[in-house]
Amino acid sequence: MVVASPEFDLKQMVLYNNSFGPREIDQMLDEISKDLKKFDELKEAVSALRAKSDEELNPATQVKLGVCLFHTGNYKDACAALKKGDGGALAQFYFAKIHQVNKEWTEALDAYNLAQSSGYDAGICALGRADIYRNMGNPKESLRELDRLSGAIEQTAEYLYQRGATVAAIGGNLQETTALYERALVVDKNHPGALFGLALENERRGNDNDALEYYKRAVVHFPTNVGTLINLGLLFEDMEMYEQANVCYQRVLDSYPDHKKAALFLKDSRASNDMTIDESERRKQDRMKQTLDLPVSDFELSVRSRNCLKSMGINTLGDLCRRSEQELLGSKNFGETSLVEIKDMLSMKGLRLGISSVEKPAAEPQEAEELSEEEQSVLLRPVADLNLSVRARKCMNRLNIQTIGELVRRTADELLECKNFGVTSLKEIREHLVDFNIKLRGE
Repeated sequence: MVVASPEFDLKQMVLYNNSFGPREIDQMLDEISKDLKKFDELKEAVSALRAKSDEELNPATQVKLGVCLFHTGNYKDACAALKKGDGGALAQFYFAKIHQVNKEWTEALDAYNLAQSSGYDAGICALGRADIYRNMGNPKESLRELDRLSGAIEQTAEYLYQRGATVAAIGGNLQETTALYERALVVDKNHPGALFGLALENERRGNDNDALEYYKRAVVHFPTNVGTLINLGLLFEDMEMYEQANVCYQRVLDSYPDHKKAALFLKDSRASNDMTIDESERRKQDRMKQTLDLPVSDFELSVRSRNCLKSMGINTLGDLCRRSEQELLGSKNFGETSLVEIKDMLSMKGLRLGISSVEKPAAEPQEAEELSEEEQSVLLRPVADLNLSVRARKCMNRLNIQTIGELVRRTADELLECKNFGVTSLKEIREHLVDFNIKLRGE
């Protein structure tokens, strides 16, 4: 007769078990990964533990409290509890993890060294240091840390993931990076780092469907990497699956209520989901009017084309769209080359020549602003130099914006019309443009 194993009691372990080390922590995290409702149990147990007086909490229990607080996202209180602990290997290891989250790299390295000298697994501490060096922008030192390891640790999923991420950071062979991530998944099919790495590589290559599947597998693991949830939310938004995107951002906020980016992304996603058809149509019409109001001088045209349009009194795209091919070709010095150039420019805006129904907008003439050589060189730089987030970069690609000059010719309203481009992305772009002392058109 087979006796069923008793159900894991998370509260019992947190509140009463005397034994609490790496094995129990792994078991706790594994149980929450299987059932995220147990995360609420963890928070309840932590609240009950914190309600006890300092006299009731011995140093070992303070370490347990610190570890549990860390896994609920409360790093400040976790650090305070650990300081009241026994100062042993587990406490030092979690000091390292807290410093790592706060990007206090030097302190994190020191804490990993202390954890190792206090008896924590040397291989795991080395992997922690390798991760820090890579995040510090020193992947070569990370690789040296990994190269010093030998034995069973080299066959673990974490080692294979760290090596793959390090090879990627150095700019190594993509096939080697992918192979290392895939080997990590052979060891542990649910390794969150390897799943995230494969998702990121697929997203960079435009394989959004494959990236989506890897992200979805990665977010099952607890604690879920914030970057994984944010990236998955953005992909869901791209596919207009706003409810699923909202769940991702809300999961971040459940653990980190003060996470500003997740809060703003959630607001944008909900706004996109709530937009009615009438609102969408109105915004399309407003966008069309704004596009037709754009001066032709905003576009990079040849001198011949520019002079011909000026002589014909064509100042805006609306003026241009009301003219036919024959009218343009009838202008002095306006040939087939200029016609092709004009048609290509209009095509990028979803327009064409000969649209008789276009109402003439009451656009005020704009004088061309004289720019210094330094300002002109900034406008010619690729928009990639702004180091934008994934969401903002995708919107730049959708709008076919290649340079900073092309970006600053747009108004804020025009950018907000782009799919999934919300106030968060607009704020981000404005902040980056400030570094170059320039603004969007009309600001």
